[in-house]
Amino acid sequence: MFVPTIPQPLVPGDDGGSDAAVASALAAHAAGTAGAAEVIAALSGARLLVPVVALLTSSEVGEHGLRQEKESEMALPKLVGRDGREAVLAFTGAEPLRLWRPDARPIQSTTPQVCQAAVTEGAAAVVVDVAGPVPFVIEGGVLAAFAAVRSGTLDQLGPDSGVTVARMEQAPEPPAPAPRRRRLGWPPRGRG
Repeated sequence: MFVPTIPQPLVPGDDGGSDAAVASALAAHAAGTAGAAEVIAALSGARLLVPVVALLTSSEVGEHGLRQEKESEMALPKLVGRDGREAVLAFTGAEPLRLWRPDARPIQSTTPQVCQAAVTEGAAAVVVDVAGPVPFVIEGGVLAAFAAVRSGTLDQLGPDSGVTVARMEQAPEPPAPAPRRRRLGWPPRGRG
């Protein structure tokens, strides 16, 4: 029998609150005073909460004649758009998760981990805080880049990915300064 392991929390003692920098960037984006780049920068190092929900796999009629749960398993819900594309859900904190679905249970994750999971599952996007206070979508080249950071394949993104990868290298050492020459005054002193 397979018994799943529960991952150790990324942030022991996490109170479930939203990261202040992420909340600020999302609020500024909603107000039109910050762009998506500021939100992405704030999300890049943030802890997110991924929801898992109980999915009924079988039921039975109990001794009182009522249908009751017999077996269930935990599942990662996906959002399906009108066009059929799927998205993985993530939340900045426990309160935004509760706004979406009070019975969902959170699993701590990083933004690159969530994006890698989305790409692995064939999802087209990650939707952050779908029920508010400020929803935000990670898709396209940004989704691919976050997933590639997590998997260590950032250098394999092609030119069609919409991601520009810049390599940072240490600047070469500047040449040593030329030795200072003594300047002799002309005409030499004392000669006349």
